[in-house]
This record gives sequence, C-alpha cells and structure tokens, in this order.
Amino acid sequence: MSSSQVVVGADGVARCPWGASPPDYLAYHDQEWGRPVFGDDRLFERLTLEAFQSGLSWLTILRKRDSFRAAFANFSIDLVADFGPADVERLMADSGIVRNRAKITAALTNARAARDLPEGLSDLAWSFAPPTRRPAPEVLADIPAVTAESTAMAKALKRRGFAFVGPTTAYALMQATGMVDDHLAGCLARAST
Repeated sequence: MSSSQVVVGADGVARCPWGASPPDYLAYHDQEWGRPVFGDDRLFERLTLEAFQSGLSWLTILRKRDSFRAAFANFSIDLVADFGPADVERLMADSGIVRNRAKITAALTNARAARDLPEGLSDLAWSFAPPTRRPAPEVLADIPAVTAESTAMAKALKRRGFAFVGPTTAYALMQATGMVDDHLAGCLARAST
C-alpha cells in the first residue's frame, strides 16, 4: 500500500497517512479535522491558525495551539479586534506562538473585519461550502489545494477587509471545519463525519 493511501496504525485503525502519527496529528485527525465547526469565534480561530501555518508545518501550529489561544484571548473576535500596538509587541515577544509580524497584524485586521460582518464570519464562510459532497478521495493526490469555492471565499473575505487569506488558506479552512470532507476512502474518520 502506498503512503498516499490510508494506513493502518498500531491500533488497527485505518487513517489518512498524515493522521497516523505523531500523537498530536492522530488526535487532531480523529477528533477535529473534517468535522463541522460553527460559530464566529471558532471559525476565527481556525482561520487565524491556518494563516499562521502558511509556510510552516501544521504540527508546529498544533503544538503551539494552547499558547495561541492564551495570546489571542481564546480567539474572541471582539477582544482581538480591540488589540492595539502594545498587543502586537506583546505577541511579537511571545515565544509560545509563531512570531511573524505580518501574520499577527493580519489576525488583528481579520478580527476587525469579522466584527464588522453583518452576517457573521461563520455564516459567510459556510455560504461557500459546496452544495454536494464530492466522492471520497482514494489517495492524497486526489485532494485539491484550491477549488472554485475556496477561490470565491478568499475573494469575498478580501473584499470585506480580511488579510492573509488566499484560496489555499481558504481551502485549508474548508477542510479543517468540515465544509468539505477530504478524509480518504477507508479512513475511520470519514465514516464518522
């Protein structure tokens, strides 16, 4: 079996290959990724983490997630929207998170933009979910990095003042929040989403 197909772990469970190990990935794969997420603050957290992941390993972000939550007021849109220059400097000095000024500034910009959305971030983001579920991908190569829906979402977010959200980040958000289900055919998590 190719490493791009489901793999059976030591526990006898078939998973997407990226979710088979280490333990941080296993838990995220089995319990979160691809499961529907609703609520403005919860979507803001996922959007922020996906933007911080750009150019880095997702494992890095997962391992810093608790620190991100503490640093960004548990991703409360209203609280983060009120962060100012002193908060940017505080975040730049926080070794528990990814210290990238452009990404930190984008998170604050995005909180302000999210606060101003009449329909809310969750409703806006979910409006781009495909109307029908695609067939289960057989191998990792079957999973796109960008779709028409993620491109449209990225454009809509940018028009509304969001930053650091391109079509690839938008698609990663769609995957992480269950707007699409990209667990491979035969994966235990696909059966439970």
